[in-house]
Amino acid sequence: MEPIELPETVPVMTLPETVFFPQSLLPLRIFEPRYRAMLRHVLATNRLFAIAHLDTARSTEPDAIEPPHRIASIGIVRACQEADDGTSNLLLQGICRVEIREIVRERPYRVIAVRPLASVHGGNHTQLEIMRLEVLRLLQLRRRLGTPAPKGMTQFLEGIEDFDAFADIAVFNLCDNLALKQRLLEELDTRQRLKLFAAQLKLDIEQQRLRRKLQGHLPDDGIANN
Repeated sequence: MEPIELPETVPVMTLPETVFFPQSLLPLRIFEPRYRAMLRHVLATNRLFAIAHLDTARSTEPDAIEPPHRIASIGIVRACQEADDGTSNLLLQGICRVEIREIVRERPYRVIAVRPLASVHGGNHTQLEIMRLEVLRLLQLRRRLGTPAPKGMTQFLEGIEDFDAFADIAVFNLCDNLALKQRLLEELDTRQRLKLFAAQLKLDIEQQRLRRKLQGHLPDDGIANN
């Protein structure tokens, strides 16, 4: 992507079921009035806003209103289509991890002050390539054991040579554990990020194999009879 100068403050959406990563593509439907106002602003300026994952552990704190995790990602609106009812469908592409330094304001939509965060390789090229190939092997095995994956995603990942982009896109698209995804977003060491994701994939595979063993020859809809 072309170089993008990040501002010191950006609007943000705080979402309960989404952990957004750099390089990833996130489709969004904008319908709340506050986010419709936000979108009008970003489309008229730099097309940038952040996605933060809701920190449910802090939701019970006094005066906590949609508390975000400290680490989030900024994205740029690559495409946007407005419907007749004023809602919009857009495609957001992640460009950078950021630390949320403070919430600047809440109205008419939340704006945060941010500090960009850069990844570090955490190993040499050979070590990272070994981890990349291991993650690919585990993803293919997990899919063969029955875990669905977006069509063509494995083949797409095989063509990504940049280790940082590979790790982020793989985790964003193929990890269902939100807590782990947030942990991996916060991990700036690319090699460590790959190791942690590989460990989760191995656990998934072990659970799938155990389920198959317990299920025996019963079909999926008859496993309760085992």
